[in-house]
Order: sequence, then C-alpha cells, then structure tokens
Amino acid sequence: MKRILVLGVGAQGSAAAKRLDEEPGVSEIICADCDRQAVDTIVGQLKKGRGALVDAHDLNSIIRVAEGVDLILNGLPLECTQNVLDAALAVKANYQDYAGTISLDKLWVESDLFDPDSEPAFQDEATLGWWRSINAMYYIYGPKFKEIGRLALFGTGSAPGLICAATKYAMRYLDKCDTIYNFVWEGAIAKRFQPFWWSPITALTDMSEMALAFEEGELINTPAFGRPITRQYPYMEQRITFREHCHDEPLQYSFNAEDHFKGCRNAYFKYAGAGMDFCQPLYEAGLLSREEEDFNGQKIVPFDFILNHLPPAPKYYDEIKSFVDEGMALDSGCMVIEAYGRKDDESILVEVHVNAPGFVESFERAGMTGEMYLTGQGGYLFSRMLINDDFGGQSGVISSDMLTDRQVDRYFEYAARLGITLDTKIKKTWEIVE
Repeated sequence: MKRILVLGVGAQGSAAAKRLDEEPGVSEIICADCDRQAVDTIVGQLKKGRGALVDAHDLNSIIRVAEGVDLILNGLPLECTQNVLDAALAVKANYQDYAGTISLDKLWVESDLFDPDSEPAFQDEATLGWWRSINAMYYIYGPKFKEIGRLALFGTGSAPGLICAATKYAMRYLDKCDTIYNFVWEGAIAKRFQPFWWSPITALTDMSEMALAFEEGELINTPAFGRPITRQYPYMEQRITFREHCHDEPLQYSFNAEDHFKGCRNAYFKYAGAGMDFCQPLYEAGLLSREEEDFNGQKIVPFDFILNHLPPAPKYYDEIKSFVDEGMALDSGCMVIEAYGRKDDESILVEVHVNAPGFVESFERAGMTGEMYLTGQGGYLFSRMLINDDFGGQSGVISSDMLTDRQVDRYFEYAARLGITLDTKIKKTWEIVE
C-alpha cells in the first residue's frame, strides 16, 4: 500500500487527489498546501485524506510532512521545484511534477557540467534559464534519483504530459520523423469574463515570453503570438488560427529527438483559445511587461497590475456549477498531434486526435472543469503508473515524452476508463490538400 503526498491542492492537485482516493493500492493521501481552506476542502471530500500545512519555500517543512511517503506529487509554483526535489531525495520517494522547472538555472551554471560554449543562442534570457534548468533535471538530479533507486517524472499534466504521450504514440507509425506539430485549442468559453481555467499567473507568464520552437535541429526563440497557422478538423465548426506559444513540448522533444522521436528535426507547439485572444493585444501593448515603470508618479509593473484584475481559476464544485448553470458560450476544443515523416520510403502524416470530455461533460462526470479533468487527471494517470509499478523499477529522471511503447499503451489503457481516447489517421502527404 502506497502513501502519497500531494503538494499544492489547487485545481489540478485536488483533481488528482480525488482520483488517487479511489486507488486500491493507496493507503493515505497527504494533502498539503499553505492555504488551510484549500486543504480542509479537499480532505473533506476524501476517504483516505489527511491535511497538512506546508511552507514550500522551507525545505525542512516539506521533509517533515513527506517522511515515509512513496510518491510526492508536485503541483506547486515553479520556484518551489528545487525544494520539492531535494525533499524527495531526502525521504527517498518517487517524484512527479505537472510541469518542468525554471528554477535550477544557478545550479546548472555552478555545476561541473556547465559549458557556456555549447549553449543555444536564445534571444530571450528567460528561455536560456529554462533550458539550463531542464539540463539540471536530467543530468544533475537524474543520477541522484538513480542512486536512491527512485524515479522522478516531470511534465505530467495535459500539455505537457498527455499530449507528449500521444506524440510518442504517433512515432510507432514512422520509420523516420521530420516534423511534429502539437495543436491545442482551448475552446471552453464562458458567458462571463473567465480567460483562464488554470493558474492566471502561469498563463500570463507563458503569454508574456517569447515562444520556443525546435527548427532544423536547433532550439530557437520565435515571436510570441507569431507564425499563425489554421486548421479545421472534421469535428470543428470553424477554422481556428493557432499561434506560436512558449511551452514545454519543443524543449522536451529537442532533448529526446534521437532516442524517442525518430530523429525529429522540427517541433512546434501551436495554441489557440480565449486566453490567447485575451492576451495578444495586452502583449502587443506592453501590458505583460515585468519591468517597473512610472505612471503619473506611481511605480507599477504592468504584468502585476493585469494579474491583480484577473479572476482565479474555479476549483470548487459550486464555483464550477455556476458556469454550467449559466450555460457556456462555447464548449469545444482540440488536442492534435501532426507528425510528418517517412514509412517504408513513403512520406506520410500521422495525425493523432485526443478525444476527451468537454467542460459540461467533465462537470457531469466528476464535478470538474474540462481543464481540471485533462490536466489533473492526466497527471493522475502518471501517478497511477507509478503506484502500479508500470515503470518496472526504472530510476533516474525522465520527462513524459520518454515513455516506452508499452508504457504509452498502459497510459492510454488507464485513460480510456476516463473517456480519454485516441483517434489516429495515416495520410500520404501528396494526398493532403489544405
């Protein structure tokens, strides 16, 4: 029987905790946060739950509550990542993170592995810090987790996470991969002002930075909201314009292009939805800047000012129900992988569509938003694999795009029970007409 620590019980952590509560192999779920109301609320909904208040900026605070657990599920802000990793090592637990990290830049630069001459020439300094942090995950923390015989798994929400597993699934149909597109359209639009169904600070941070692509074998920055491309799949009532966005997938795929993506040379994350439509004019007006400026004698940071006026993502049942009762302006979306390459000396496109409940169906099934259903439960599926030993004693650090074919199959076997399935179409590229 496994004891699990869920660190951070916001929208995604609470969704995972509810599913873990149903797992027969789990004996206890410790729900920890700095927000007592959030802790008490989720513990009150669980049979196996126990609450704890934790200051994640204090390593010892995490260690105290983590003693004796088998898995730490990290749903905290990115700046807390190093403390949670170190706590997992201290208590010899497996580690799982919904995101990657941007907080290990200094650790990498100060390590013996740092080589300034081998670094990508990013235009955006923040992207370089991110790249360094992922290197630290793989090559500094990887050996540490291997030494204690435990596995650390990162990028395990919906994107990154579910979409990475689906992208890896597409590779089985190719002998050689040239280009990967990951398309995500957030088509759940409320009748009231609600631009984001996940953490507004995470959303604005992603929106405020230059985008990232893997192109011709090199990681590059691209203009935020740039390089528009349109798609209309058969289940979509209109053509949707997807744009460049700062996201984990091209970064992860670049590290694993040879070993996991059939020699892929190009990888793009393309995004669309209400959040993008809301943020693009703010970005272009400079209102997502983190630089302090003077306005009528007052010092303000535009990013902080905008963030202060955004509603939080709904996470409690009654909050979510109020949106359902009002009716949604639109309840749609897509998550699609397009992988271009060769099979048996013929150029083909492997098109993988992720089918999942929308906003209203997610609420009817589980009392959650569609975002919680995909991200929180997408993360839970990786937790379930760790609980059920589907990684077979594997140790070290891996990202969600590094699953074996057998592990991918197990992931989607579990996902199907939640109504999350894949549709795959194989097309000869000469037959494709835009």
